[in-house]
Amino acid sequence: MSLWTKKKRPRRAEEPERTIRSRVAIFGGTFDPIHNAHLTVAREAVLQYGLSTVLFVVASNPPHKTGSTQATYEQRYRMVELACQRAPELTPSRIEEDEAISYSIHTIERVKAVAGPEALVYFLIGADAFSEIETWHRWSDVVREVAFIVVTRPGHHYRTPPGATVYRLNTLAMPVSSSEIRASLAAGRISHELPPDVMDYIRENGLYGYRRL
Repeated sequence: MSLWTKKKRPRRAEEPERTIRSRVAIFGGTFDPIHNAHLTVAREAVLQYGLSTVLFVVASNPPHKTGSTQATYEQRYRMVELACQRAPELTPSRIEEDEAISYSIHTIERVKAVAGPEALVYFLIGADAFSEIETWHRWSDVVREVAFIVVTRPGHHYRTPPGATVYRLNTLAMPVSSSEIRASLAAGRISHELPPDVMDYIRENGLYGYRRL
């Protein structure tokens, strides 16, 4: 069973091979479209927490955003591929491709089954979404199965559910959202918040109302 291409973290010369444990972070979203802030957050998590891989899990049907995506699953997945192609530590994943509803606990269980018992599995999430975690399907199982890396704005505080293991990822404020980018594209403006290859793909395919080449 293979749901993504595994990549090994480079070993330091002084580090015995047996001490290396895979550190996998799940980063889920609709990525409609993926933008530079997503990539910045993922890279910062890799640097701060020594992650082997950040899995960009493209949601098929997220329970909190039913019917809200504008690009198709294949188009969103392709944009994630393009955004991650030059960063070996960032990996697109189709793990939720066939899910009727993309519940995080199902994704976590599948990732852990593939990564193996020695892997450390994290869930990379924004503070706003984390503050709603107790509304998630089987949230207590989610909290038990993974540690959270919570993207936190300076001075922002949130409640931690009982039993949750949480690591803060403090970032500079990045005032950009996919909805704002879509609005800019619909108005015919190139968005510099997108990786160039993603912007080219949107232009070539006329996505989000942007005029097709």
